[in-house]
Amino acid sequence: MLTLRIFTRGLAAGFVLAVAAAFVAVTAAGAQELQEGKNYFRFKAPLPVETGKKIEVIEFFSYGCPHCADLEPILQPWIRALPADVQFRRVPVLFQERWIVLAKAFFTLDALGEDARLSPEVFTAIHKSGINLASEKTFFDWAATKGLDRKKVEDMYASFSIAGKINRAKQQAQLYNIQSVPTLIVDGKFMTASDKVGGHPNIPSALNALVAKARAERPKS
Repeated sequence: MLTLRIFTRGLAAGFVLAVAAAFVAVTAAGAQELQEGKNYFRFKAPLPVETGKKIEVIEFFSYGCPHCADLEPILQPWIRALPADVQFRRVPVLFQERWIVLAKAFFTLDALGEDARLSPEVFTAIHKSGINLASEKTFFDWAATKGLDRKKVEDMYASFSIAGKINRAKQQAQLYNIQSVPTLIVDGKFMTASDKVGGHPNIPSALNALVAKARAERPKS
């Protein structure tokens, strides 16, 4: 009976694993076969992109958003594997006062060429380590611990360039009618988000599908 029980348990475990694998396969396939109006929305009139001939993917986000923090480790491998004709960029949103400081922190890191290296660490510092990077002084101190020149960080943070980028970010969020984050825009045509495609893990395949659709709709050169 012990052997039979073990065998039966093995069958049950195998069945559970098979069902789980099938669910993952169905979920992945569903992410690729997106339904307009449900998994993504098409703008009535395409909005201009800032990446020239490249297909633009924008993430509207905030360092202060826990959902953006959860998406980050899933999004990073996708960003690193971008095709040559695709360009990714982030636009911080300013839904609350503390997010303005975090938006300035993002633009400062971006201007210093440190976004790719340090953005994942900013999310970790805020959401796992509990560091208040919405405090300017704390952000400057933290940046210095990451090897940046504190004075350069302070000067860039306070510059007219960063102030201009903050105003531009406000305009873009209004232009795309951003109501929540993270929200992703593909080539000025398509809008999607994790809750529309079954969760964060499906975002990379959803973006791939929308990039392919955008590529197919672009005029042939």
